[in-house]
Amino acid sequence: MHAIGLDIGGSKTHAVSWLTTTLVGPPLVESWAGSANLASVSEADAGAAIDAALAGLAAQGHEGTPANVVAGAAGADSPAMVERLHALLAERLPGSTITVVHDTELILAAAGVRNGIAVISGTGAVAWGRTETGLISRAGGWGYLLGDEGSGYHIALGAVRHVLALDDLGIEPDALSKRILEACGLDSPKGLIEHFYGHPERRYWAKRSEVVFSEAHAGNEYALALVKRAADDLTALIMRVHTRLGSPADQPVVLGGGVLMNQELLRSMITIRLAGHGVTDVRALRREPALGALDLATGNTTPTEETMPIPTIVKAETKA
Repeated sequence: MHAIGLDIGGSKTHAVSWLTTTLVGPPLVESWAGSANLASVSEADAGAAIDAALAGLAAQGHEGTPANVVAGAAGADSPAMVERLHALLAERLPGSTITVVHDTELILAAAGVRNGIAVISGTGAVAWGRTETGLISRAGGWGYLLGDEGSGYHIALGAVRHVLALDDLGIEPDALSKRILEACGLDSPKGLIEHFYGHPERRYWAKRSEVVFSEAHAGNEYALALVKRAADDLTALIMRVHTRLGSPADQPVVLGGGVLMNQELLRSMITIRLAGHGVTDVRALRREPALGALDLATGNTTPTEETMPIPTIVKAETKA
């Protein structure tokens, strides 16, 4: 059996391949490439990223035509977007059965559940849910110009605005401001505006959100306020979906995406807020979303824990 799962986010493409007929090498391999998200990059760049991801798999012995390919992509909401991505994949993988889904579906699959609510906070932010009756709803995922509140990009943007606001007021940079400037290679707020517009890559700024979490843990009040605001925004996304699904009482909420998978403080805050709404089954994603795509492609039969390194996330404690 040969199957491929793809997680196509706003910052990168993660590909995993399951090949049980190979005589050399492991049955499960992975590779990374740049983003193939058609909502963010051109078709040429998306195609190049897919080519690089597939080449990375082939270099590890996973060549040939897979029977099934499942790709989860940020922004795969409209039939037109799905059709364009499907065409790019079909051009490169003729003969494969290709399925394109929204990347939030991978979160549920990677968590081992079919129905529930998945929320992603990474470069962007979105929530998506499905009930046992097949009712589907989503909220957010508008992109950084219109929304994405609660995302790594938006958290870092709040910190940048904080640096500039203090400078406008003639106030010396606080600890958060100094850390942000240091992360940008700057020694003064004076160059931050030019630096911001000179580095439009969302991934660059989403990475700077790590500074905010570090300062929040150190007790910086404004950094903590930014994390709390992100928790409020993500909780609101979840509750919009929860309400539109009929407020199901027995379905899980799965927290995924790079920010949520790595920041326990934010997960804890969201868990507390959801409990206030009566939503208590909140789970932190323990597996890479690309493995959820592979589960969908293989019928949920891939023994991934035994064959590749997977980040383990302890369920968030209800304290913050």
